[in-house]
Amino acid sequence: MGSVNDKVVFITGAARGVGADVARRLRRKGAKLVLTDIDAEPLAALAAELGEDHVLTAVADVRDLSAMQSVADQAVERFGGIDVVVANAGIATYGSVLQVDPDAVKRLLDINVLGAFHTVRATLPSIISRRGYVLIVSSFAAYAASPGLAPYHAAKAGVEHFANTLRLEVAHHGVAVGSAHMSWIDTPMVQDAKKDLASFREMLTRVPKPLGNTTSVDKCGEAFVKGIEERKRQINVPGWVGAFRWLKPLLSTPLGERPIAALVPRILPKMDAEVAALGRSTSSRLEELESP
Repeated sequence: MGSVNDKVVFITGAARGVGADVARRLRRKGAKLVLTDIDAEPLAALAAELGEDHVLTAVADVRDLSAMQSVADQAVERFGGIDVVVANAGIATYGSVLQVDPDAVKRLLDINVLGAFHTVRATLPSIISRRGYVLIVSSFAAYAASPGLAPYHAAKAGVEHFANTLRLEVAHHGVAVGSAHMSWIDTPMVQDAKKDLASFREMLTRVPKPLGNTTSVDKCGEAFVKGIEERKRQINVPGWVGAFRWLKPLLSTPLGERPIAALVPRILPKMDAEVAALGRSTSSRLEELESP
């Protein structure tokens, strides 16, 4: 793709964190933006910051295919088409399989997995017409497991394979498809987990280095934009994450699981007790957004 100048980029989960950082970087490079989120206030603030002449925003839920289709249609009407789509919206849950709220798990799967499908389904006709690029935001969690985060890991592994399959389906149309894989990024999602759970903070300090290190949103956004410009198949943040793509078969063996498994008897009961005390399996910010 090279330059993103004058390209139309559709980003979900755009109000905060990596989505917002990528939007800012792309706008500085001359891209036109279509930004969606369910968090209306920071989304409106971002649009005002970036200049509404070049930005279309919509408070839209990725769980709703008709809502995503409506935004895609608005984007085509206003800007003439869509060149890039970044399926970025996602949440996390807290707690073991025995503790996590089943309703929170369904919400996570609906947002992280069905949301990616709905985003792509709505935008793909225009992406095909422009021989564009699709970026599915997966995670390091697609490569390696962590206790207390099973739904998140399942979802991120699922969308990675969704990206791999989509790539096969659309390559003959001249469309490129990538997946993004990040370790811990200093996003509101990770900040909320650190605030809520001492067990999560402890896990990050006790896992082998550099697995527990946190990377800035700024560095992640920079890597995403470079990956979009180069139409990359994989974007790994930090770069060492890419090695774990090849190590993935080893990580699910007894040898590969040993360092993390050794932490489980201490940390997982503590996490479950904290989740029970919180009375929720997701961040308070997400609970507020989801409340009627």
